[in-house]
Amino acid sequence: VQLQASGGGLVQPGGSLRLSCEVSGFTVDDYAIGWFRQAPGKGREEISCISSSINALHYKESVKGRFTISLDNGKNTMYLQMNRLKPEDTAVYYCAADIICGNYYMTTSGHDKWGQGTLVTVSS
Repeated sequence: VQLQASGGGLVQPGGSLRLSCEVSGFTVDDYAIGWFRQAPGKGREEISCISSSINALHYKESVKGRFTISLDNGKNTMYLQMNRLKPEDTAVYYCAADIICGNYYMTTSGHDKWGQGTLVTVSS
């Protein structure tokens, strides 16, 4: 089981990035799957998740309307489209599978699987 995150980089405030998380060893909709982030000197935050089995979709309040999570079963990949980026979005972003995801919450399960992080820097 492997998750490979990519797509981070440096972007100006107001710009966009699309993060990808390619999975192997399982099908991308086998488990609840999502994105977390950790900013320098701060704790980990839950950002967005999707669970195909229970038709659940969740976003952190501060990213609603700006970020969109999606799955591509053909490419076995999860995406996070991030628009109107703000400096406070600067963080290392991680993808994780086999998490707990509902419409109003997301958290780790204790048997979750993680990819390496990808750094997003929003700065002028």
